[in-house]
Amino acid sequence: MAAAHRVRRRSFGKLVLTVTTALVAAVIMSTSGSGAAPADAAVLAQTWNDDFDGAAGAAADPARWTQETGGSGYGNHELQYYTGGTGNAALDGQGHLVITARKNTDPGLSCWYGQCQYTSARLNTARTFTQAYGHFESRIKVPRGQGVWPAFWMLGNDLGTVGWPTSGEIDVMENVGAEPGTVHGTVHGPGYSGGGGIGAGYTLPNGQAFADDFHVFAVDWSPAAITWSVDGHAYQTRTPADVGGNRWVFDHPFFVILNLAVGGDWPGSPNGATAFPQTMTVDYVHTTAWDSTGHSGRITGIGGMCVDVAGGTDADRTPVQLHNCTGGPAQQWTVGGDGTVRALGKCLDVAAGSTADGAAVQLYTCNGTKAQQWTYTAAHDLTNTGAGKCLDAKGNSSADGTRLQIWTCGGGANQKWTVG
Repeated sequence: MAAAHRVRRRSFGKLVLTVTTALVAAVIMSTSGSGAAPADAAVLAQTWNDDFDGAAGAAADPARWTQETGGSGYGNHELQYYTGGTGNAALDGQGHLVITARKNTDPGLSCWYGQCQYTSARLNTARTFTQAYGHFESRIKVPRGQGVWPAFWMLGNDLGTVGWPTSGEIDVMENVGAEPGTVHGTVHGPGYSGGGGIGAGYTLPNGQAFADDFHVFAVDWSPAAITWSVDGHAYQTRTPADVGGNRWVFDHPFFVILNLAVGGDWPGSPNGATAFPQTMTVDYVHTTAWDSTGHSGRITGIGGMCVDVAGGTDADRTPVQLHNCTGGPAQQWTVGGDGTVRALGKCLDVAAGSTADGAAVQLYTCNGTKAQQWTYTAAHDLTNTGAGKCLDAKGNSSADGTRLQIWTCGGGANQKWTVG
């Protein structure tokens, strides 16, 4: 992995964490802000958002965001000083937050290496919003150039008591200027914080650069898995099996961070070709979660065909298939806040708990295993969290009787599902 050599953030400044709890799907934490519910509101409930509406030059909403300050290097020998106010983070009046990295002109700003060479901004929601599990998404246009390092990421709300990496870290998107066409998604925890953590990169096709346009970066996070996507395309899933017997620490609320670093051990320093100022433009940050009230109704897929229990029988190991929509009981599914998908009193299940591509999907007595845990994402994937793979119509077919299986998520029409 391209990021395998990097040294991660080890110093996070002084954060005062205030947490309140509620139950949505798993533990869903306090919300600040509101907005219109997404189209999938029957299953996904919006829990927090910022669309950055406001006058040009205004600060990010202090009821949502806290701006950190300092030039400690943040454990990576970064070169910037993070400032408060609007000098490095402000609304543009067109529905965006613009984080700007500049060459420093203030001789009074001191960094770990002496007088600071650059200023920038870092904002977090530690005091205002934390959440465990759900869909976390932002639409961002990154900067360009050697030595710039934009990120959209999360830290555990227990950072102030257990420290990093025990608190956990989920990097939804990181980009270093030397890799203009690649972003990275990573997790860090105890025993897997060094060497770049555990993750993968996603590269745009045809030599495109992320700085050329906005892109949507997201994770879908459940108790059993975290899946990363770019522009709706899922490119990796991580589960407790990936942390090598170490503790999976992604079982509690996290807060959101947006920042633009300059320099550091991973990206290296800017060079003579790096122009300043550089901007990271954020269109929105949205979070959703499973609606704890659940949902009952049909599930439709490729060709408008319905997910159906073959033969309408509730016997264990009955295959699940595509079928013309009839409205019958074999096509009435309940998506529950517990992660199950049920019909005829039994659960949607991966046969034998398999994680292999092509493993059959069936109806089976509900037993609480990972083979029966599903997450419905904003990209309309229905992902089995035990396998980290998508519900898939075999052979990319919409024919009546097509059997359903799990398969590595690829974004195809045969893996897209509409609930309700």
